[in-house]
Amino acid sequence: MDYKFYFAKRIADSLDGQLTEQQAYELIETPKYASHGDLAFPCFTLAKTLRKSPVLIAEELAVKMDNPLFEKVEAKGAYVNVFLNKATVSKQVIETVLQQGNHYGDMSLGEGKTIVLDLSSPNIAKPFSMGHLRSTVIGNALANIAEKCGYKAVRINHLGDWGTQFGKLIAAYKRWGNDEKIKENPIKELFNLYVKFHEEAETNEQLENEGRAWFKKLEDGDEEAYRLWQWFRDESLKDFSRIYELLGVSFDSYNGEAFYNDKMERIVHLLEEKGLLSESDGAMVVRLDEKELPPCLIKKSDGATLYATRDLAAALYRYETYQFAKALYVVGHEQSLHFNQVFSVLEKLGFAWAKTMVHVPFGLILKDGKKMSTRKGRVILLEDVLKEVIALAEQNITAKNPNLENKEEIARQVGVGAVIFQDLKNERMNNIEFSLEDMLKFEGETGPYVQYTYARACSILRNAQTAATNNIHGLTDDESWEIVKLLTAFPNVIQKAYEHLDPSLIAKYVIHLAQAFNSYYAHTKILAEDEDLNSRLALVRATTIVLKEGLRLLGIGAPERM
Repeated sequence: MDYKFYFAKRIADSLDGQLTEQQAYELIETPKYASHGDLAFPCFTLAKTLRKSPVLIAEELAVKMDNPLFEKVEAKGAYVNVFLNKATVSKQVIETVLQQGNHYGDMSLGEGKTIVLDLSSPNIAKPFSMGHLRSTVIGNALANIAEKCGYKAVRINHLGDWGTQFGKLIAAYKRWGNDEKIKENPIKELFNLYVKFHEEAETNEQLENEGRAWFKKLEDGDEEAYRLWQWFRDESLKDFSRIYELLGVSFDSYNGEAFYNDKMERIVHLLEEKGLLSESDGAMVVRLDEKELPPCLIKKSDGATLYATRDLAAALYRYETYQFAKALYVVGHEQSLHFNQVFSVLEKLGFAWAKTMVHVPFGLILKDGKKMSTRKGRVILLEDVLKEVIALAEQNITAKNPNLENKEEIARQVGVGAVIFQDLKNERMNNIEFSLEDMLKFEGETGPYVQYTYARACSILRNAQTAATNNIHGLTDDESWEIVKLLTAFPNVIQKAYEHLDPSLIAKYVIHLAQAFNSYYAHTKILAEDEDLNSRLALVRATTIVLKEGLRLLGIGAPERM
């Protein structure tokens, strides 16, 4: 049902081997203006080969473009413009969407293959801030999109549950900790202790030594240090699980940094065996001069391993466990050098699968133009934001529809959807300025706007006297045609979102589909009792299927009533 394919085939056949179907397909454009047709083929690249002007080539090609799917073909300057047969195409598209339902757009790109995604990965004993939102929702959407493309997606939450910060936290707890307060609100109190430690350490050098000493005890298996660390981890996971539940995100693995403590020596041994380790100021490094990268630090001068060692061990463990076809690391752009080094070291170790590993960077969520920092206490808690938007969504729903059943659940879907959509509609490399006001707008290019459009379409179907979707014939009016063209594009948008690892393509798509539907709703008496009623209802149903599936891929719910 890719109509570009039929156009590309006719172009290639008419050119007697001057262009392949694939080359023609890649050149075909979608005109900006409907008056220029539905598809356009530019002839500039053929001018040199055919030794004719692009305008003449377009004129000659236009007369050869016979196909029952083409209503009209015309040469316009250097372009061959095709107008699709609205009646035939709209009937085919609507029937296909209705027949396939939520499987419309499914692909077999990854059939039989596994993709692993490293996402979210908050530090334990610290609150889940807005800064963690991006990795979580971008990673979850990419996992959904990969599954839509046929992959088995494994979501890994690589918790930050090891390192000197835990020595510092234990030191702070031993100095200022209050058990009753901690038991009452563990993460808030532990966070306060962490911030206090860094404030006090600015004038008390002894604190840093205490922190290092406690972490050394933890590494050596000291009973008290380990008990406190385990307590911090357990309480953090309880706290995080509430937030993940609100976001509708789940994981296949919570193996964090500590999980790899006994797996790093193997990596060091492999590097030694291959003769890849060299000494630098007492530390052990892998040189990456051939890639014009700084050396990758494997062991510090005191023998301690580093993030890179741990990530090398994690990569090897994941490949051996999941046999992945691709591994994605959904981590902020400031870690680009780190991952470049890690992937390069794995290549030097001779692992062919290292080339399937991809860092998926993204921009920051800023507060007043600055990066959020837990160390300085400049942080906005994600749970607070989610609770606030849910409460405001419930107020909004109550005002508009006071008798609505299941208000709390719908408010959760709308409020959380607003936060997720605000993030995912942005291209992932862009920084986003945190603004509760922008997230909570229930009009314009927002999640609630798309959800409301879906609910409106569901309402039309409920109000219809007939739910029949048989006796469908093609619709030819301009408003319905805009929807049909967008429905046709959905599978291609999914594939592009996967190839570019960019969920914003789907977010922008559902906005355009919602806008097209609302324009249709404004111009058309959908429930008018005439010969087109079944076809119009079928178009509405097809729109609800695709809107709901588009939102699902983004990790957003679609309430049928609002």
